[in-house]
Amino acid sequence: MSVAPDPPALAYPPFALLDFASLFIDFDGTLVDVADQPDAVVVDDALDALLADLARRHGNRIALVSGRSIAQLDGFIGPLAHIIALSGSHGSEYRWNGNAAHPIRPASLDQVEHQMRHAAAAVPGAIVEPKSYGVALHYRLAPQYESGARALATKLAERYGLAVQDGKMMVEVRVAGSDKGVAVRTLMRRPEMAGTRPVFIGDDLTDEAGFAAAAALGGTGILVGQPRATAAGYGLPDPAAVRRWLAGAVA
Repeated sequence: MSVAPDPPALAYPPFALLDFASLFIDFDGTLVDVADQPDAVVVDDALDALLADLARRHGNRIALVSGRSIAQLDGFIGPLAHIIALSGSHGSEYRWNGNAAHPIRPASLDQVEHQMRHAAAAVPGAIVEPKSYGVALHYRLAPQYESGARALATKLAERYGLAVQDGKMMVEVRVAGSDKGVAVRTLMRRPEMAGTRPVFIGDDLTDEAGFAAAAALGGTGILVGQPRATAAGYGLPDPAAVRRWLAGAVA
């Protein structure tokens, strides 16, 4: 039986990539290391300073695009969250220059959370994370639960007319009709970003839609982590390398 070759390593992104660019950055696994507990992520002073530098250089052409809700991002990065554009909940909600746009939260997500918590109570290490427009079921500390978690998410999404979002050691049931590619296209229609080159930095499968949208609009993606089949054109090994690269680009 033949074994598929490993994907080739991606090229290191040049600093000039950010010239006349709009920058879209994922949060978990990209700017900060993924934590075993979703609320255990730490944003240090160095990251705060880096984001402030990026905001000064790029003005209204920088956005965090995350599966986290905007409310969660506010809690992690504080006042800086109000001077850059945000897209949360996989492209379901937006905020920039004090203007917000978001869907109506379906009441069915309360039922999804209740049923996920009931199931997770029987699986040591399984964690349920409620979000503004979704509910995530994490099995990083219970890897044997992967198939069960995915089966439960699929069943609940079908029952309530919601979408399933796969991620690293987690699965989420969320509102349908959006993804990070939708977020890029929506934000790129803003006057400040229109006509610039989109650059999307992310690590997870959820970021592939962002990479593809950036490429379709004349830009590119930067994959964080191990090489894989991807729509990104460049690669960086981990969040520490992302921070170093961003710091070098704004130096």
